Amino acid sequence: MTTENPQSKVKNGKIAILLHNGINGVGGKTGLSLLRYSQAEIVAVIDRQSAGKSLPELTKISRYLPIVASVTEAISFQPEILVIGIAPSGGALPDEWWGEIKAAVASGLSVVNGLHTPLANHADIVPLLRETQWVWDVRQEPQGLTIASGKARTLSCQRVLTVGTDMAIGKMSTSLELNRVAQRRGINSKFLATGQTGLMIAGDGIALDAVRVDFAAGAVEQMIMEFGNIHDLLIVEGQGSLLHPGSTATLPLLRGTQPTDLILVHRANQTHVRNHPQVLIPPLSIVVQLYEMVAAAGGALQPARVRGIAMNTFHLDEVAAKKAIAEVETETGLPCTDPVRFGADLLLDAVI
Repeated sequence: MTTENPQSKVKNGKIAILLHNGINGVGGKTGLSLLRYSQAEIVAVIDRQSAGKSLPELTKISRYLPIVASVTEAISFQPEILVIGIAPSGGALPDEWWGEIKAAVASGLSVVNGLHTPLANHADIVPLLRETQWVWDVRQEPQGLTIASGKARTLSCQRVLTVGTDMAIGKMSTSLELNRVAQRRGINSKFLATGQTGLMIAGDGIALDAVRVDFAAGAVEQMIMEFGNIHDLLIVEGQGSLLHPGSTATLPLLRGTQPTDLILVHRANQTHVRNHPQVLIPPLSIVVQLYEMVAAAGGALQPARVRGIAMNTFHLDEVAAKKAIAEVETETGLPCTDPVRFGADLLLDAVI
């Protein structure tokens, strides 16, 4: 078995994405993001619920790929790598997926695993692996961590952090779109991943939720210091939300990045935190104030301004999307757009 340079192997290999019941659900964000942003050669999507249907029609992603019902069917398209494409709450591997994963490994496929359930040394997987196969457990804590010190504020580069009103609403997509536009304009920018999907796509960053809480801000700071002196603009993928009662990732990101600028991400017309109807989302103008106050810590740390609003309008038609965007611009006085649907130029202009 080999584990050498898995990021490079993913970029250069043929991929099948395991996405059972995920194409139409929030839990499929890893697979859907790979379909939208990865440069790898994806040959098949495995989703028993959507088998035989049109991927572009279901997702609005312009990849014309077969959707099949099982790993066994996907093998006929000659994949080399199976990517586990779900990101369920808590990151645990669903029991019903074990058979599919073992079938893939037994067929000679390597595995990219973004869940909290490790597979590389699992007793059911190791005996099936051949010499050329490998398993990349993406969620791993970086080496040499220390407690954060706030030293990212000494860097001269701009540091943009995406923050949100909830989890799983588009912070990574917004960050990737911002970086895409910045690089297209010739800006020396860098997207830094902080979650398993971003790492699969970009290769550089950390899996923040694999880091012990005392070292979380330090892990972010270590990442920022590594890239901050060689780039003019760092765009950091946000995680979680200060509004979510179960989220612990946003504060370490604010502390570790010492951001100069923030982009607030919100799902159009969402009124409460998903799965927590008792937790109402305040007016966005109040959320803007909250993030700016927490970032600055009363003046003790780097002040940061929310420069714009990234609106997730996937669930709306174009007329309703533009109406929702205009309403938010009126409410907050900030530029607002859906960066996936309409491009991120407006938001980048606000930052630079």
